Amino acid sequence: MLKMMGRLCFAHKTALAPMVRVGTLPMRLLALDYGADIVYCEELIDIKMAQCERVVNDVLETVDFVAPDERVMFRTCSKEKGRVVFQMGTADPERALVVAKLVENDVAAVDVNMGCPKEYSTKGGMGSALLSDPEKIEAILSTLVNGISKPVTCKIRILPTLEDTVNLVKRIEKTGVAAIAVHGRMKEERPRHPVHCDYIQAVAESVSIPVIANGGSSDIVKTFEDIEKFRAAAGASSVMLARAAMWNPSIFRQQGALSVDEVMEDYIRYAVRYDNNPFNTKYCLCQMLRDRVESPFGKRLHAAQTNEEICEVFGMTDFYNKTKAELEARKAALQTNGDQTEQPKHEDDLITMPVRFERRDYPPQITPKMYLLEWSRKEKLDQPVYETEQRTQDRAFQSTVIIDSKKYRSALWEKSKKFAEQAAAIVCLRTLGLPEGRIGEEHSGLVNKRKRDDKKCAALDDSESAARKRHTSEVPQEEEEEMICRTKVVNGVCGQTTG
Repeated sequence: MLKMMGRLCFAHKTALAPMVRVGTLPMRLLALDYGADIVYCEELIDIKMAQCERVVNDVLETVDFVAPDERVMFRTCSKEKGRVVFQMGTADPERALVVAKLVENDVAAVDVNMGCPKEYSTKGGMGSALLSDPEKIEAILSTLVNGISKPVTCKIRILPTLEDTVNLVKRIEKTGVAAIAVHGRMKEERPRHPVHCDYIQAVAESVSIPVIANGGSSDIVKTFEDIEKFRAAAGASSVMLARAAMWNPSIFRQQGALSVDEVMEDYIRYAVRYDNNPFNTKYCLCQMLRDRVESPFGKRLHAAQTNEEICEVFGMTDFYNKTKAELEARKAALQTNGDQTEQPKHEDDLITMPVRFERRDYPPQITPKMYLLEWSRKEKLDQPVYETEQRTQDRAFQSTVIIDSKKYRSALWEKSKKFAEQAAAIVCLRTLGLPEGRIGEEHSGLVNKRKRDDKKCAALDDSESAARKRHTSEVPQEEEEEMICRTKVVNGVCGQTTG
């Protein structure tokens, strides 16, 4: 069984290795479909993840961890629940624990990267830089093991001597980790160097927890049958594949690998279904194309800028249109249900409603604040004024918009001041029954004139434009909004200031 007493077991398994830009949701799901037992996400840095908000995406049926700039740093779904391992890059025990607690209910285990030799990882003391600091390794792993309910593992590279490598893994085992993945190369070595199976075997013989062998993609593993050969040669309990799976994830198929063309189409289906970043989609497909990337077909793929254009290259436009229509229908149904339940609540002179501002629900350059501002002008009211406060415990924001002597506020807190203000504007617009600019909403014409005026100013020189912004009424919309609602933070509270 994959789980033992509700916990992920790492013995006698094949795993998709953590790979930067490759181990996103479509690749992980594809590897599981083809027979992988466990899948690791790409290394995600603790500092970035600690700023994320966990968001349930009802449209995609995923759980998203979203950064303040709205980038989805990590996305997972029920299809991989119980089999996905979250790998983080960290050099700080307490920060690692913050991130682990953030994701632990949505992943099967947490892994610490201690083997990546790339500068983006090592410059912060992470990755293979940790190998020279065993005390810090012990501190990070012990903190995680004692701090979360899910298994904790780590992935290392071998040290220059066999003795040092064995001594290190013995210290790691004492922290209580559930398994150790060992890339059989030193941090200075690259894929062209042979994998040291003897080191992995010595490690496996020196500890009682499962050891996962990694690094055999070039030397040994070219077919499904080779996975067992690598496991036996390394004397390990399990095997983790990186590049061999990146080139063709159907290497996990016991019945034999599929053609790369078929695999790429399977990958695209998941990429579209789960709204994968198109540049990430294209990157993964180019890795599968390998030497065909410079072919006419490869160049067409390289030129594609969206998932829709990628589907056109592969002759999958009908699939794209059908899938997007299904997602849009689900989104519309959810919005309808949401609108029925999100009724405004009146408290004295304050009206509240539990809504969030979702940037993806609005066209570029269009926001609810813009609609509210233009409506106030049309009605010859004073411009909206935003008062924002910030909680000290999590630095979240909540904003109140004042217009026509009434106050409107979202009952939910946001990760940024700008999003909190947008949420307040949404509450006001929905309470008044006004359009807010959402995609699919009928055009009201409120902001069309302003957009045309902005286009007329687009050719101005930067310095001239800046001067015009200060001295004329032709201030771009978002900057004008900021002039009305600048805030300052004092002891965790933002108060209104004049612009």
